[in-house]
Amino acid sequence: MPTSPSPIILAGATGDLGGRIGRSLLTLGAPVRALVRPGSSHRLREWETRGAEVREVDFENLAALTEACRGGSCVVSALSGLEAVIVGVQSRLLDAAVAAGVPRFIPSDFSIDYTQLPRGTNRNLDLRKTFQYRLEAAPVRATSILNGMFTELLNGEAPFVLRRIRRVMYWGSADQPLDFTTKDDTAMFTALAVLDNTTPRFLRIAGDTLTAQGLRDVATEVTGEPYRLLTAGGTGLLSTVIDVTRLVAPKREEIYPAWQGMQYMRNMYSGRGKLHELDNDRYPDMKWTGVREVLSR
Repeated sequence: MPTSPSPIILAGATGDLGGRIGRSLLTLGAPVRALVRPGSSHRLREWETRGAEVREVDFENLAALTEACRGGSCVVSALSGLEAVIVGVQSRLLDAAVAAGVPRFIPSDFSIDYTQLPRGTNRNLDLRKTFQYRLEAAPVRATSILNGMFTELLNGEAPFVLRRIRRVMYWGSADQPLDFTTKDDTAMFTALAVLDNTTPRFLRIAGDTLTAQGLRDVATEVTGEPYRLLTAGGTGLLSTVIDVTRLVAPKREEIYPAWQGMQYMRNMYSGRGKLHELDNDRYPDMKWTGVREVLSR
């Protein structure tokens, strides 16, 4: 995979996924210019020892952002937040990339296939849809990377594998395929895509695809204890639970309130967020981490 002679502009480098993308780019020998908010450059000191440029910039200042993007070959956004960030800050970053003449832009999508979801079914993914319209109207070549759910969430954060009671909970059908990709695999694939000037508008990847029954079998294998399926009801019931939770505990200012996670599960178990025609084989040297390995941790 050829490296870029011009710097990769990375926004969101101090975040979890952004940090992994940056380290993957550095591992591949790519020149990286990480844009960070004033006062946070110390968090990437080790990057500078590896040759990265860490530049503090006011993300509210379009002129400053434009100057920070100048000379770049691709802008990668790993920003995380709600409308003010995903639509507001990311739009300024896009405008800066265009003004600076950067030819490519990778937005902070990294999710299930939100392009197949009706509006109103997932608050956070609706924001990505809103930004998608702006991105596709801009004179820049864009590539979004969709990876399903981060596999690490199966180890306690997402209520799929319930270790305490040895159950795999599901909504709707236990035969619905679900896509999972680890953060490190998502980051490395993104880095490879950044260095690939022939990427299409969307790239879809899944480190593993399993049904609830498949999750049960893997959990049983790695723990040596028998796991069973636990049906929580249909996706219609889940929608009702989401509505009630939003009324009782709205928490609109949180990025991931409980009801947001439920929306994501509904999108997965409904099948609407399923990734089709995967691009896993695009980079032959890419090694994928399966659910079995993650649950074994």
